[in-house]
Amino acid sequence: MTAPAAPPAASPAVGAPLDAFREDRTYLGADHRRNERRTWLVTAICAVTLVAQLAGGLLYRSMALTASGLHMAAHVAALLVAAGAYAMARRHAEDPRFAFGTGKVGYLAGFANAVVLAITALLIGVESLERLANPEAVHFDHALPLAIAGLAVNVVCVLLLRPGRAHVHRHDPDGDLNISAAHLHLSADAMVSVLAIAGLGAGQLFGWGFADPLAGLAGALLVAHFAWTLIRRAAAALLDINPSAALTSDIRTRLSAEGERVVDLHLWRLGPGHHAAVAVVAADHPQPAEAYHARLKGLAGLSHVTVEVRAGHHEHDHAHAHA
Repeated sequence: MTAPAAPPAASPAVGAPLDAFREDRTYLGADHRRNERRTWLVTAICAVTLVAQLAGGLLYRSMALTASGLHMAAHVAALLVAAGAYAMARRHAEDPRFAFGTGKVGYLAGFANAVVLAITALLIGVESLERLANPEAVHFDHALPLAIAGLAVNVVCVLLLRPGRAHVHRHDPDGDLNISAAHLHLSADAMVSVLAIAGLGAGQLFGWGFADPLAGLAGALLVAHFAWTLIRRAAAALLDINPSAALTSDIRTRLSAEGERVVDLHLWRLGPGHHAAVAVVAADHPQPAEAYHARLKGLAGLSHVTVEVRAGHHEHDHAHAHA
């Protein structure tokens, strides 16, 4: 994890890296089990709705019901990815093959669902532009109740997937991105449903055939914005971008409290609410690595630390933090 340090002249304890704080290497979010249960529950609700809509479409020969069922299938697929990620992260949490645990599995699932959300926005936008260019007759009387029913299901699922109280803290405002991705996926669809209801209502009341595809286009732009925001957040975690300037500053301040020089400092996410830090400290009269470890005790969100101690002044010493 760290490069071998030059052997010091003062003490044999100096130069030995200290690797702490959690020996179990389990870096799952505080709400992991709660979020997993709720994701499976919402998946089941969406799956039952999917079956009912497809069955109704076949029974009543309704293309609108069939299309709504196929749309719900996208939700079921996204939720299965999220729920599967929770299950995998939990089952392999103590697997030694994962050097830093399985806390990032959820970020990978969140990124995948964000990409699906972006593709959904593109498809909605293309279809809406096609309908604007080539208007088609809309059966408002049949479509409006379906849109209202879809909104009701989405609202229930959105409420069930609300992040828990342990979702966010000072140094990790993004929290559990897996539940955020699933929640955002359904929230976006709920907002699209509201726009669809408004467009269908305007078309039914005023005969504005263009209102329906315009509502679809507005929904596509909204979903695209959500998708881009989520892609950026998930990518930042997966690429180990420095998650907290404040936590980085706190670590640097504590390690240099007695005049030491922080030669190198890296901070990255391990999972929701968990961070790792690797630091190289140089001092003319260095203390044992355990002393620097003790200084970092109590920092919220800091779960894994490696400290390397160097004695004396080095010509190439320079303090920096990598994002």
